[in-house]
Amino acid sequence: VQLQASGGGLVQAGGSLRLSCAASGRTFSTNRMGWFRQGPGKVREFVSSISGSGGKTIYADSVKGRFTISSDNAKNTVYLQMNSLKPEDTAVYYCAAKEIRDSDFTSWGQGTLVTVSS
Repeated sequence: VQLQASGGGLVQAGGSLRLSCAASGRTFSTNRMGWFRQGPGKVREFVSSISGSGGKTIYADSVKGRFTISSDNAKNTVYLQMNSLKPEDTAVYYCAAKEIRDSDFTSWGQGTLVTVSS
């Protein structure tokens, strides 16, 4: 599965951004898509994920109530709507795909930078 993330940019604290992740290739073999992020000097952390059917979503506590993950299966695209952004949300955001045969996310996009200014 190939993943292409987009939508990052510079935004002021309190603002919003929507990230997109377009999947191609063996998309029929995936059963979960997710977003991760890696801030400056930090390890990569989980942000959110969504099941293939879109029926089950999971969020990190740090983004609950502010971020919303969604999917458009017809377009093989997953979105991350980010509202009420904080400077600590500054990071490179990566989308990832988990295939049915795997226990973890194994396909990764190239990342898109989100910078939140105070």
